[in-house]
Amino acid sequence: MPAVELIVDPAEIDFSNVIADIVEIRRYIPQRFAMEQLTAIVHDDVERHVCVGYRDLTDQEFWVSGHMPAYPLLPGVIMCEAAAQVLSYHVQKNDLSGVEVVGFGGLDKVKFRGVVRPGDRLTVAIEVTKYRRGRMVVCRFQEFVGATLVCEGELTGIALPSDIFKTDAAAK
Repeated sequence: MPAVELIVDPAEIDFSNVIADIVEIRRYIPQRFAMEQLTAIVHDDVERHVCVGYRDLTDQEFWVSGHMPAYPLLPGVIMCEAAAQVLSYHVQKNDLSGVEVVGFGGLDKVKFRGVVRPGDRLTVAIEVTKYRRGRMVVCRFQEFVGATLVCEGELTGIALPSDIFKTDAAAK
């Protein structure tokens, strides 16, 4: 099997260089409460379109009691959501989309290569490979626990109509 071309070398990530904590991340992405899958962003290179964030997992995660209770594993769908949130942060922070909200548009070539458990730090790296302002953005992503690649794939983000997030008080 050929070696995977890394977006970033996980050994070279400076986790002490937090450029966005959860408060700053919330300025750019709408997920809240149990759906917040990022702890911090530690790298955001707008010229190369590479962004790196992480999530510190605890035994208090909503999935721990039900997803393999005797041996809790981070569900793959949540791993993909974490990648989507790093992408969304990068796109919105750097105004690549020109829209208010970017949503999940698709997943391709996803491979799960390892387990992620409570107590682990899940590091997520994305690299934008294509984008059309106002329409969509495509990236490849890689996720690590330590230096071990645990997930990789491609995802597409799409522009969502901003009016779907506005409630009509008169209709209630």
